[in-house]
Amino acid sequence: MRYHELFVSQSNVFSGLQTSFEKADYIILGVPFDSTSTYRTGARFGPNAIRQASLNIETYSFRTGIDIENLQLHDLGDLHISTNTKKTLERLELAIKDILEMGKTPVTIGGEHTITLGILKGLGKKASKTALVSFDAHLDLRNEFLGLKLSHTTFMRRINQEVKPAKIIEVGTRAVCKEELNYAKNVGIKIFTAQQIRNQGIKQIVKRLKEELADYENLYLSIDMDVLDPAYVPAVQNPEPEGLETHTLLNILYNICDNRVTGFDVTEVAPNFDQGVSAIQAAKIILETLCFIEKSRKM
Repeated sequence: MRYHELFVSQSNVFSGLQTSFEKADYIILGVPFDSTSTYRTGARFGPNAIRQASLNIETYSFRTGIDIENLQLHDLGDLHISTNTKKTLERLELAIKDILEMGKTPVTIGGEHTITLGILKGLGKKASKTALVSFDAHLDLRNEFLGLKLSHTTFMRRINQEVKPAKIIEVGTRAVCKEELNYAKNVGIKIFTAQQIRNQGIKQIVKRLKEELADYENLYLSIDMDVLDPAYVPAVQNPEPEGLETHTLLNILYNICDNRVTGFDVTEVAPNFDQGVSAIQAAKIILETLCFIEKSRKM
C-alpha cells in the first residue's frame, strides 16, 4: 500500500466509514438535484450537508443493538446531474441498475423527491413485484403543475403510470388537492394520514401497514423529510404543519423494515434554511434505517 492510500482519504463520506465497493453491502449515492422545485430551493445541497452531519452522530442504534461501524458501507459520491430532469433521471436509473445487479442495496440521498422516479425505474422488472412505501406530507399525484408533467409534485403519478409498482402506500399525508385524492382512490393508492397515525397510534398503524405489505416480494422505502413536522425539520423545501415526530417515523420504519427491503431514499433537505438541524435528523434516519434493514437480514 502506498502512503497516500494509507494516510489520505475523502473526508465527506457518509458516516466516515468507507468499505471498498466490492465488499460493501450498502451503497450511498447522492443526487444533488432540485431543478423542478417550486417553493423553496436548495435540496441540491442536501447530500453533502447530510454526509457532514453523519460524521458527528454516534454510530450505535439502541433500537437494534447494531453499530453502524459493523456495516459494510461505500459512498459512491454524487450523481452527475443535468438541468434536464429527464436526463438526470435516466442517469440515476442506470446507476441504480448497476448497484442492484451487483447484489448491493442502494441508499440514495436527495435532492428533490422527483429522484424516486429514476430509482424505481432502476429496479427494472423487479418493480412489478415491489411495494413502494412513501413517507411524505404530500401525495405528489398531480398530473401537471405549473406547466410541468415531470416534477416534484407529479412524480408519484408518473411512477404509478410508467413504472407500475405492485403497490403504492403513502404515509404521513396531510397536504393534498382533490385531484390527487380522486386519483389515489381510483387507482388504489393507500393513504395513511398524519392525523390517522396520531389518533390511532403507532401500534395500530403498523399492524395495518404490515397487512397491506404482507403479499409483496420486495419493499422500497422513500422518505421525504417533510413528513416530519417543521418543528423537527425546518429546512425542507415544502414545510407543512402537523407533521410526525421523529420517534414516530423511526418506530414505524423499525416495524416494517424486513429482509424484503431492496433500497431506500431520503430527500428534500434544503440545509440553507436552518443551522444544520434538518440534516442531522436526516442523517439519523438513514443510520437507523440501515440498522433496521441489517437486523432484519440477520434474523
